[in-house]
Amino acid sequence: MQNLLDDAIKYGKKFAVQGKPATYIPELSKADPGMLGVAVVNVSGQSWKSGDYDSPFTIQSISKVAALMLAVMDRGEDYVFSKVGMEPTGDPFNSIIKLETIRTSKPLNPMINAGAIAVDSLIAGKNTEDKINRLISFIRQLCHNDKICYDEDVYKSESSTGFRNRALANFMKDAGIIEGEVEEVLDLYFKQCSIKVNAVDIALMGATLAEDGISPITGKRLIPRSIARLVKTFMVTCGMYDASGEFAVRVGLPAKSGVGGGIMATVPGKMGIGVFGPGLDEKGNSAGGIKVLEYISNKLDLSIF
Repeated sequence: MQNLLDDAIKYGKKFAVQGKPATYIPELSKADPGMLGVAVVNVSGQSWKSGDYDSPFTIQSISKVAALMLAVMDRGEDYVFSKVGMEPTGDPFNSIIKLETIRTSKPLNPMINAGAIAVDSLIAGKNTEDKINRLISFIRQLCHNDKICYDEDVYKSESSTGFRNRALANFMKDAGIIEGEVEEVLDLYFKQCSIKVNAVDIALMGATLAEDGISPITGKRLIPRSIARLVKTFMVTCGMYDASGEFAVRVGLPAKSGVGGGIMATVPGKMGIGVFGPGLDEKGNSAGGIKVLEYISNKLDLSIF
């Protein structure tokens, strides 16, 4: 496995430098696009790493998986999906067009920005601080890392430039989808996206999902089996934005990407894989990270299809 990961990093490096960091969030634009790392954790808790696996980055949209699980545990599946749909969009992750054209005005799935903002409005807590603390605590459990917190500089950068997300949230508030005050929901969302992790952290999260919610470290159940399966399905159909179909063909694993450069992938019953490469392709996914996952999946025949 170690030799495989080393070879995957060498292969992915050629593609990583072709990507560009997210520039619409000023703090993210400072990342070195040549960085690339990978970590694998199997369901027995064994781990292997290569490259820039311990470099911190902000979790961004990978957090949508954890937020969805927490919201469903808080409010129940039926209520959550009365506010957000279950279908892929075929549009960019920050698109507003479907909100304007579908009759119910609810976002099509929880993995796009509009859907994630709607989901955040359903997380239980007496105020924003209580909600973000609950979400961070949950992510610490999933990643087995008690030091995880959000990056204040990235949070401020996202909040000060989040005009499109404010438009999405206000549209949904007008349509009766968003619960609570718009700015409070957005504050939670911006802080959520700014949570700092590394490739090992998200590999552990992926390994927990691989075992349908059971921790590979403690053997304890962290997520109900039905919810773990639910989010893995969304990862297959929507997790890589409007590149999800091509990713399913070329890699064939449930995965969720973030514009911080991370991708969390899960191999059901076997392992979790975390990759980090801040150079993004035109769809907002890690250019080198996708190639690393493609290399590993093909060499080990991991595709679920």
